[in-house]
Amino acid sequence: MMRVLLAEDQALVRGALAALLNMESDIEVLDSAADGEAAWREIQRLKPDLLVTDIEMPGLTGLELAQRIQRHELPVKVVIVTTFARPGFLRRALDAGVLGYLLKDAPAEKLAESLRMVHRGGRAIDPELAVEAWSEADPLNDRERQALRLAGEGLSAGDIAARMNLSHGTVRNYLSEAIGKLGVGNRIEAYRLARQKGWL
Repeated sequence: MMRVLLAEDQALVRGALAALLNMESDIEVLDSAADGEAAWREIQRLKPDLLVTDIEMPGLTGLELAQRIQRHELPVKVVIVTTFARPGFLRRALDAGVLGYLLKDAPAEKLAESLRMVHRGGRAIDPELAVEAWSEADPLNDRERQALRLAGEGLSAGDIAARMNLSHGTVRNYLSEAIGKLGVGNRIEAYRLARQKGWL
């Protein structure tokens, strides 16, 4: 029996995934969480075999959750189910030890098959996306990515500095490095391009 925890911020999708997986005789949905921090607490409490998570969630994203699981060396296998068919996201997911990466428009039976494959120690990744993922490397480091994400939310350099516990000058350097690496004119263009590529 595969013990699964769901992490998805949209209640309707969360309910549909739970209903779908509970129809399978070899899958038990232990619980579900509406954000990354709640999912992290549930992982420690319930110790599931598999985490099925979205990427974009409040608190911690699915990718940050996968990175935290990897850092703590927890024996939880991560499968991402998302609408984001972006190679940059897949590449970051693979770097974080994610074993499954499925798009939400995949056929319903594909999810259960993929969970079984991952549970057995395999990988379940959209093949076209996998090819694309290795065609263009993500040029941003974690700090540049974090500063750019906050800039995209409309925060000033001073606000970003306070949020990241850094000096104003350091944040300006991170933003200008990101702008330079992406070959654009300003932080908003940098944010848009990085989002489009799946690097944020």
